[in-house]
Amino acid sequence: RMVREEKVQAVRERAERRAIERILNALQGRGEGRPGPSGGFHSIGETMAAILQQRPPEPVEEEERPEPSGREELRRRLLAGELDKQIVEIEVEESRFMTVPIFGSGGMEELGMNLQDMLGGMFPKQRRRRSVTVAEARRILVDQEAERMIDMDQVTGEAIDRAEQSGIIFVDEMDKIAGRERGVGPDVSREGVQRGLLPIVEGSTVMTKYGPVRTDHILFIAAGAFHTSKPSDLIPELQGRFPLRVNLSALGEEDFVRILTEPQNSLIRQYAALMATEGVELEFTPEGIAEIARVAAQVNERTENIGARRLHTIMERLLEEVSFEASDIAPAHITVTPDYVRQQLADVIQDQDLARYIL
Repeated sequence: RMVREEKVQAVRERAERRAIERILNALQGRGEGRPGPSGGFHSIGETMAAILQQRPPEPVEEEERPEPSGREELRRRLLAGELDKQIVEIEVEESRFMTVPIFGSGGMEELGMNLQDMLGGMFPKQRRRRSVTVAEARRILVDQEAERMIDMDQVTGEAIDRAEQSGIIFVDEMDKIAGRERGVGPDVSREGVQRGLLPIVEGSTVMTKYGPVRTDHILFIAAGAFHTSKPSDLIPELQGRFPLRVNLSALGEEDFVRILTEPQNSLIRQYAALMATEGVELEFTPEGIAEIARVAAQVNERTENIGARRLHTIMERLLEEVSFEASDIAPAHITVTPDYVRQQLADVIQDQDLARYIL
């Protein structure tokens, strides 16, 4: 997807020009026509007259500027966005391959999507006409033209090469499979999973829907909590493939403040946008955010340290009352200050037994 997007961006300017020409042809009734009142297509004169009559002609002096041709006038208005709401009929390509969603455990939905990707190209594209606005037609046709300009075989080859030479695979929850074989019990299956991972990490050829991918030079990064097990519980061969080990320290108040403020889709921005849909303007002061971070760190110390996940429960409890009454109090402006945070969370924090259930 990354390589394909890069190739599409490289030819997007040419695709835009081709799409504009196709839209102009549709507006003028050439090839891709616009449906007329009788179910047929407007003639060139009817289409041009209908569009050009929407705006009174501007007074010009012929000596200074010659009157532009009809197609050039359409082009100018199209590029200026004046025709975005105009209805035009275009021809779009759609795959005939129908997908049936598969619901189940263990990534069955992913299997359905992969089948579509693998088998979709085996069926011919179906063409049909759609009546859409000029703005929508421009988007659809640009995508179509860009698809025609890029070589998917080249994209696939470059993507496989990047994956092999610069790929990074992150394996999470390694602690869940840590264990040695003892003859019976869950440790047998855990070691089986480790031995299944071993050849991929060591370097082998994995068959994918895009072709074989060698894992010899792919960087593997594994992570795990290891609070009930330890890295030495892994089989020796797998331990040898992860020679660099790093211990991460627990998140503190400063980390929580950064998590709440720095990401583009941070919880603070998400809740502010959510409340805005109900007509409630939510404002978080820096001191209020610091208090939220302090409470999260405090609850993690007293109960179980679940890291940044604690912020979700803290924020939900903090804004529970506002969320419930938003439709009744709107429009309103609510400022989240340290006093507001302490007022909403004081009872829960003081009662440790209650905090275990709510926070």
